[in-house]
Amino acid sequence: METSAVETTGDRRQLINVAYRLLGSVTEAEDAVQDAYARWYALPQSRREEIRSPTAWLTTVTGRICLDLLGSARARRERYVGAWLPEPLPDRAEWHHAGGTDSAALGDPADQVVLDESVTTAFLVVLESMTPAERVAFVLHDVFRYPFADIADVLRRTPAACKQLAASARKRVSLAATPATPARTADQAEVVRRVKEAWESKDVAALVGVLDPAAVMTADGGGMVGTVLRPIEGDARIAQYMVAIADKAAGLELLERSVNGAPGLVARHAGVVVTVASFEVVDGNVTRIWVVRNPEKLRPWITYGEEDVDE
Repeated sequence: METSAVETTGDRRQLINVAYRLLGSVTEAEDAVQDAYARWYALPQSRREEIRSPTAWLTTVTGRICLDLLGSARARRERYVGAWLPEPLPDRAEWHHAGGTDSAALGDPADQVVLDESVTTAFLVVLESMTPAERVAFVLHDVFRYPFADIADVLRRTPAACKQLAASARKRVSLAATPATPARTADQAEVVRRVKEAWESKDVAALVGVLDPAAVMTADGGGMVGTVLRPIEGDARIAQYMVAIADKAAGLELLERSVNGAPGLVARHAGVVVTVASFEVVDGNVTRIWVVRNPEKLRPWITYGEEDVDE
């Protein structure tokens, strides 16, 4: 078998999709996949020829790399300034690129992640509550449908133990799920539009009217930009904070854009994306707002901020 044959576009895309859901970071996902390929090419030719399924081998190695990263990430996040949120993903189809360049042609890892329910901010935040082993077992089995026998190779545990880990993770998802039915995409888009209009007009009452009384806003600045370090709870407090931000940020431009496959808002200042906000909408009201301002987590949005589709 030719060694180059293993590195197909489909395989790399699949590995990045697995790694992003495991790590919540495009940059770390790309690094993990690159590391897995480096290990493949470091194998002697005779060893590579013995491997019946290079894709399965790469998935196992990528999973193990992510498992190690998740373990060390816990220690890093204890030192993180403020709340840690997953890296938000744009929808390339919504943006023009400078000079008409298609970022997919440039191999942007963010463009290789399939936007579905398993990458919504709400889902990724729940994944953060799991142990590393639970997260790997759950993502590989429940999201990607890998059999427990294969997951056992990744976690170096028995299939029965992996099945138990996935069940434990499933309980965490069930406990975190809202008892009401989340909004459909069109309904959420309408609610997000109301948030945008109220925010732009600095209308506290209108904002309170679209927020659930027990709404929570969590912001991630990573200590690199100014933002609240703890979640803000309650519709009135959130509305007052949003209006205060609008007062301070003259010239801020708000755009309705898809964030991790769901309707969200993007804020630009002087043409540069500075904030990406995603929402959870239940029964016509916003229950959760996740705001990412850490510039390092907004890198996938930089090429999307030059030109955008007509409003």
